[in-house]
Amino acid sequence: MQSNETREGCGLCRDAEPLDFDFSYAFQPIVDVTTQQVFAHEALVRGPSGEPAPTVLSRITDGNRYQFDQACRGKAIEIASRLGMQSHLSINFLPNAIYRPELCIRSTLVAARQHGFPVERIIFETVEGEQVNDGKWLSEVLREYQRIGFLTAIDDFGAGFAGLNLLADFQPDIVKLDMALVRGIDANKPRRAIVAGVSTMCRELGIRVIAEGIETGDEMRCLRDLGIELMQGYWFGRPQFEAATPGGKIPWPE
Repeated sequence: MQSNETREGCGLCRDAEPLDFDFSYAFQPIVDVTTQQVFAHEALVRGPSGEPAPTVLSRITDGNRYQFDQACRGKAIEIASRLGMQSHLSINFLPNAIYRPELCIRSTLVAARQHGFPVERIIFETVEGEQVNDGKWLSEVLREYQRIGFLTAIDDFGAGFAGLNLLADFQPDIVKLDMALVRGIDANKPRRAIVAGVSTMCRELGIRVIAEGIETGDEMRCLRDLGIELMQGYWFGRPQFEAATPGGKIPWPE
């Protein structure tokens, strides 16, 4: 028999105060250069009228971190559904705002059901900027999300904790290469060797690789030649406020 906590959620869910500020999202495409389709859109937080992300993130405190993380998920799903988004939706989440993953995901499932957005098209993406020092805890959260049916992604792979130690304990569905590895890769032999090695390793582990931060055609072509299929960056499309980029507007490689 389920406990009252399991049925109703933890105390943070029941007792949380609403946020005293509003926010919205811009969406940046993640493309598959092999199939020439938009694979996903990453939801990037913005102010309610499109103001830059720092105007919102600067208002996050230890006291409202949990409420903000929960509100972000529902808002991203609601807007994506309203836009009729057919691609995957990548949502950044704050691991340090999670008390119990099996309970804290409840509002996300409710939002997905309410707005008719398939759970299997939602990607939960964690970032190194959260400074998660407990790798076992992060693995536990991501493993629970996979069990439910979400896709999982590790951002900034190759920077800080988001590296080999994490992959040894948990294999996400996707890793996103740190932008520093991508910048000028076409003219940098060590970076090409590292990316080629990571690509081979992830392929053997059944993990897809996304190269982000691509700004030039030379970077794109170099990464494509290294076997990277999923890419993101200004070269393909800038974030669009409350809008999804259609595939017909992507500058696909020849």
